[in-house]
Amino acid sequence: MTNEIAYEIEHSPAYASLIINLQANQTVLVESGAMAAMDTCIKMKSKMQGGLMKGMARMVSGESLFVSEFTAEGKPGQIYISPAMPGDIQHYYLSEKSLLIQSSGFVAASPTVEIDTQFQGFKGFFSGESLFLVRATGSGDIWFNSYGGIVEIPVEGDYVVDTSYIVAFEDSLNYNVEVIGGLSFRNLKTGILGGEGLVCHFRGRGRLWVQSRELYGLINFLNPFRPVQSSN
Repeated sequence: MTNEIAYEIEHSPAYASLIINLQANQTVLVESGAMAAMDTCIKMKSKMQGGLMKGMARMVSGESLFVSEFTAEGKPGQIYISPAMPGDIQHYYLSEKSLLIQSSGFVAASPTVEIDTQFQGFKGFFSGESLFLVRATGSGDIWFNSYGGIVEIPVEGDYVVDTSYIVAFEDSLNYNVEVIGGLSFRNLKTGILGGEGLVCHFRGRGRLWVQSRELYGLINFLNPFRPVQSSN
């Protein structure tokens, strides 16, 4: 792993930020708009990774159409990265397996990592989440984030997770979205309309990452306190 990028994660898990230490002429790809500060030797350019069609697929999935490419020109440099969503950041080194990440979770990656989207189809509809997952392939470093702390779970066999808590998982895991308590009209109606009872059943061997808090739960908690326009 001689091409690994040196990094530090600070202020985790509530307000994690990523510090990347680039060697001379080393490059890193960063989600558009996530750069907070950097040394003057680091030069940035925007690029549409994978061409127009893949770039459009990223935009439809909730990701930015462009990613930013940062290169330390001539000497080492440091870049500070702050994702838009408060929460944790996790590092993963891609080699043999692909990684599937929740939509909008991508933070940064080595230029040797290919970032693409994978359509979930019917599974995505019943999960109540985005119809897309970000799919990372190739080899190199990748960082992803999520609201709340990120917990890594090694899966060997079967494991069940509420769909709204899934952050990322290795593609060695197969999965199906199910209604907890069995499939019935009553349970299906509760799951789709009430947002409860939908789980992802993983099978196989691999690693899974879940978030310790769920963003929509926070939004629902705060909703009664939001200011509303008077009817007068």
